[in-house]
Amino acid sequence: MKQLIECVPNFSEGNDMSIIKQITDQIETIEGIKLLDVDPGKATNRTVVTFVGSPDAVVDAAFVAIKRASELIDMRKHKGEHPRMGATDVCPFIPIAGITMEETVVYARKLAERVGKELGIPIYCYENAAFTKERRNLAFCRSGEYEALPEKLAKPEWKPDFGPAIFNATTGATAIGARDFLVAYNVNLNTTSTRRANAIAFDIREKGRPKREGNPVTGKIVKDENGNQVMIPGSLKECKAIGWFIEEYGIAQISINLTNISITPVHIAFEEACKKAQERGLRVTGSELVGLIPLKAMLDAGKYFLKKQQRSVGISEEELIKIAVKSLGLDDLKPFNPKEKIIEYLLYSENQKKLIDLSCKGFADETASESPAPGGGSISAYMGALGAALATMVANLSSHKQGWDERWEEFSIWAEKGQKIKDDLLLLVDEDTNAFNKIMDAFGLPKNNDQEKALRTKAIQDATKYATEIPFKTMEKVFESFEIIKAMVVSGNPNSVTDAGVGALCARSAIMGAYLNVMINASGLSDKDFANDIIIKGKNIEEKAQVLETEILNLVREKIKNT
Repeated sequence: MKQLIECVPNFSEGNDMSIIKQITDQIETIEGIKLLDVDPGKATNRTVVTFVGSPDAVVDAAFVAIKRASELIDMRKHKGEHPRMGATDVCPFIPIAGITMEETVVYARKLAERVGKELGIPIYCYENAAFTKERRNLAFCRSGEYEALPEKLAKPEWKPDFGPAIFNATTGATAIGARDFLVAYNVNLNTTSTRRANAIAFDIREKGRPKREGNPVTGKIVKDENGNQVMIPGSLKECKAIGWFIEEYGIAQISINLTNISITPVHIAFEEACKKAQERGLRVTGSELVGLIPLKAMLDAGKYFLKKQQRSVGISEEELIKIAVKSLGLDDLKPFNPKEKIIEYLLYSENQKKLIDLSCKGFADETASESPAPGGGSISAYMGALGAALATMVANLSSHKQGWDERWEEFSIWAEKGQKIKDDLLLLVDEDTNAFNKIMDAFGLPKNNDQEKALRTKAIQDATKYATEIPFKTMEKVFESFEIIKAMVVSGNPNSVTDAGVGALCARSAIMGAYLNVMINASGLSDKDFANDIIIKGKNIEEKAQVLETEILNLVREKIKNT
């Protein structure tokens, strides 16, 4: 798997976009880097930039961005709502694919050393890249903010990890680190009171609030035997939060950083903020996503809110995202565009042509063209996807059938399984064509000498093996759909029994069509043991599919008779 690191530098400029443009232009000069998001905030006077690429490219892109920011941003003039200590305030590295956190730390420290040495900026390494326990915490590194730097840098305990222990008035200091994926998320309130927003933030954040004697607001802060404040923990783990007023929108917000969304997901943070706001006589009006969010987080949110309504979660990815956006009020302050805010969507190349993105007519026209692909393998996968889609439709209709309210979850589970099979098969539609193209590419390799001939032969065999495995995967995946199809015929909405029956016809045809591709591609393999094994396994699936199709169609005809 290709190694990918995400980098999310925060620059202390959110009003003059010409400055930010000059910084992001530098990022885009680095080959192998994809700029994903630029999110400025006027009230915070801060811009969050997100880009992704190979580790070395990310180090280079981050360096040129920090360098340009140091030339353009003067911290002596900076004012904003968000805590900050430098022109490039923080620059975290996040492992995305094919790379461990330990490896990511190495690259973060490599950048930190380079910035400190070549640009003369004091650097503090934080989170997983920290050299000391205290400096893991970004808030500790940034304590006192920019204004405290002259005094801090004069103390031995505040010596930077890299760079000089000398106050740089224009650039300040920078924190460079490695961390897990963090979601920056603001919850909107129907108040202008920063104090009330802060109260809710203290209610929910893991750190909580200081314990006080007597009056919980004005009482004396309780300290332990070491002189440290005693804290009353908040209700959410892996959650940092503060309250602030955003002049741009004329409202107070709870600014939340979710440092581990597998422990506290976005939708749980939103619900808890709603609960605590209501307890204090306030109302949450919506929320705002700063930067990007993983697709899974949005899908989980959509499913969460559907389950609260006792509705099926087995709907399309697009519909789940719509539910999440509306339920979280992500379009409260400005339109929310999933293609610009979900990281997986931004990584998808718009120039990459995909069969499944075509219209029905477009797909049919492409198949009917003189090009040899898409062919029978892609069509088989698509037939299988349609069969699974029909079974899923019956499950969803059954889940919402009047009088069957108590059975919504039973059918929701079936629908969710069907959606997963459908989505997997849609991927195989394109992958079957990709596999064919790999064979064509292998045949196009040079064969001018024995070494080139050997490499070409191996490439052809590897590609042919892959082209045999893909339709076999289609067979296996389509066969899974028979369980759902049969269940919908037996216990689903009787008005849709024929839809499930057509699903069975699609599934049987898809398996038989994919098996033809398995056989023809396996015949070209020199590894006869592999070829024979996959042909035998495929034949077994085909025979079982034909039996199940007959059984299901008999059940459908029986149901039709009894209506």
